[in-house]
Amino acid sequence: MSAPEIRFKGFADPWEQRKLGELMDVTSVRRVHQEDWTDKGVRFLRARDLVAYAKNEPIEDPLFISEKMYREYSTQSGKVTVGDLLVTGVGTIGIPWLVTSESPVYFKDGNIIWFRNESEIDGEFFYYSFTAESIQGFVHEAAGIGTVGTYTIETGKKTPIWLPSKPEQRKIAALMVWVDNLITLHQRKHDKLTTLKKSMLDKMFPKEGADIPEIRFAGFADPWEQRKFSDVVEVCSGRDYKHLAPGNIPVFGTGGYMTSVNEALSYKEDAIGIGRKGTIDHPYKLVAPFWTVDTLFYSIPHGSVDLEFALCSFLNVDWKSKDESTGLPSLSKQAINETDVFVPRYDEQLRIGSFFASLDNLITLHQRKLKLLKHIKSSLLNRCFV
Repeated sequence: MSAPEIRFKGFADPWEQRKLGELMDVTSVRRVHQEDWTDKGVRFLRARDLVAYAKNEPIEDPLFISEKMYREYSTQSGKVTVGDLLVTGVGTIGIPWLVTSESPVYFKDGNIIWFRNESEIDGEFFYYSFTAESIQGFVHEAAGIGTVGTYTIETGKKTPIWLPSKPEQRKIAALMVWVDNLITLHQRKHDKLTTLKKSMLDKMFPKEGADIPEIRFAGFADPWEQRKFSDVVEVCSGRDYKHLAPGNIPVFGTGGYMTSVNEALSYKEDAIGIGRKGTIDHPYKLVAPFWTVDTLFYSIPHGSVDLEFALCSFLNVDWKSKDESTGLPSLSKQAINETDVFVPRYDEQLRIGSFFASLDNLITLHQRKLKLLKHIKSSLLNRCFV
């Protein structure tokens, strides 16, 4: 018997460890063959669908079976009901999906393990217990090291779970649901802002064959001037940094992390970074002082060009179409310099740049809140569960 690090006031009884096979039926369903899949009817879930649900991603190529087959097969295997847990048994193993709706659902046997809860455990507490370290550690240890991991019905029966009283289960579950709802809220706001930014980049810059954008700020009517990027920015090559002594100047383009050096390629001028090899389609702002590696270009706007506007101009180009390599995507300085770009008056550049900088700040704010909330959730999973 044991108890978690954090508990709600009024609860002091130790938790009891049980095996899931002692509490409920751990099973599967009658097999459905590929030729019986349909494009409508009763939802038919695969392991990858549960993984997508866990990531809040859309289901690719959703599958169904006929209602007639569902009625026939569920008469033999039973029906998945609210509070049951479906867990991936192949691929990315141990990913749970809580059944929260009475809508009929069927699943691929062998790929998914069915925990027929029947209210033995509060459904949401059961779900979050399965995402906590105790059960996840057991699942992956039982799957073995150095093999193709599988989570089987027999392993499911042996899976241990620590249980408090039902009232405490519900308290903990309600807290976790509240945190998840906050995460979902900020994720939606982040996604909406990202979509808005993409849409406004399209509408606030001239389309092919035009010299004015679809949407403009009041007071601006002059046509935009077509130029080359060489007229807008100076494209410079990054350099190797490994010979430099450690310092406090950030190095960009080091493969997903940053290190520091004691010299800078640019001490005063901010710039736009864009990949020379590998990821060539995600330009971003570099704030001076900085150093960039040799797989990255940095582009410093000329005096008559606003940095934020120049960044938006970079974001509005399909750089993948400029890739002339046959292997690793590559972008040349010449390809950047010769790319056409439309430029308005400087005061209109400032308005546009300021607008998108504000959008970026909001997107960054929600990214930070998401990161914080996910950290809080992870901490709660470690400290509110045994």
